[in-house]
Amino acid sequence: MNSKVEHKYSELIEIFDQKTGWHKARVKFFVSFICAMCKLQTVSFVKLSQGFEGAASYESNLRRIQRFFAGYSVDFDLIAKIIFGLLPVEPPYGLSMDRTNWKFGQLDINILMISVNYKGVGIPLIWTLLPKRGNSNCSERKELMRRYIKLFGTSSIDSFMADREFIGQTWFKELIDQNIDFHIRIKENMWINVPGKPKKKAFWIFNDLKYNQVYQYPKIVRIGTELVYLTGLKTFNRKAWKNEFLIIASYRQDPDVLGHYRDRWQIETMFKAMKSSGFNLEDTHLTNLDRISKLVALTAIAFVWAYRVGINKHENIKPIKIKKHGRRAYSFFKYGLIQIAHSILNTTDNLKFTECVKLLSCT
Repeated sequence: MNSKVEHKYSELIEIFDQKTGWHKARVKFFVSFICAMCKLQTVSFVKLSQGFEGAASYESNLRRIQRFFAGYSVDFDLIAKIIFGLLPVEPPYGLSMDRTNWKFGQLDINILMISVNYKGVGIPLIWTLLPKRGNSNCSERKELMRRYIKLFGTSSIDSFMADREFIGQTWFKELIDQNIDFHIRIKENMWINVPGKPKKKAFWIFNDLKYNQVYQYPKIVRIGTELVYLTGLKTFNRKAWKNEFLIIASYRQDPDVLGHYRDRWQIETMFKAMKSSGFNLEDTHLTNLDRISKLVALTAIAFVWAYRVGINKHENIKPIKIKKHGRRAYSFFKYGLIQIAHSILNTTDNLKFTECVKLLSCT
């Protein structure tokens, strides 16, 4: 960075210098990369190298980017702590676990993540790159959850949500042993033990419901050796022309099990924001899993920054317009991302960029 550019980003550099403790040159690169990503809304290194400000050529910037991802190690626990400190509300939090995956050539990129649910979108917190395609296994989930607990403690968890991939006796036992309140969808043909009854498939409890009727089974049931409560909803699939059941296993009885479970979709919204409607994460040509994880780390920081800016603008400056169908014209994330990009590119009004930066100093 030349002196003029460094002055423009001085406050942002100072914030991340304090948060990371990294060498100043590394912090300057970090800031340049995140700002370029917000401006150009891509993770393509060739495009980002053209978005760095200063006198250096884009070839020089591209080499800087490549050196960072090839040579520098990133403390992902530190990144998680930075994001945790930027969350808009105090704990405890609703957490969701899910995967996102895509292919680059013959490589399967498969990310297992825990996010915090907040106002319609998940906020990425910790993740791991799975060296395979397909579902995670119990050991991989346990390792990620234990990492979260080591960093932030179980007292920071209000509830935990996941879909049908994240089931199994051993996994339920892990959550119960950690005293984590969970709401996890199970497969309707999963075998359960009901007190006083022969072993049944889970849908048996809910088979007599009317369509769209919600029912909480009052007795505790056993999945393998683990005791859970079940809540179910019966629907009709017109395409397949058959009954279907949404069945949630919970650690405790709760009057709003389905409401909690629906929050799980916020992590899906987050994946979409980080990919097709935000930073186009699938544009990366990286094939090394550790380097991809570094890219996710930088994307996660940029994501939470945009999210905070969007909420602040909506609540304190200009509310997001509501369209005729009743939905907001933008998500909080997209609203903030547009604001950051505009404030960086608008060289006649640095005040807007300063206002965006200040939202990262709140911990």
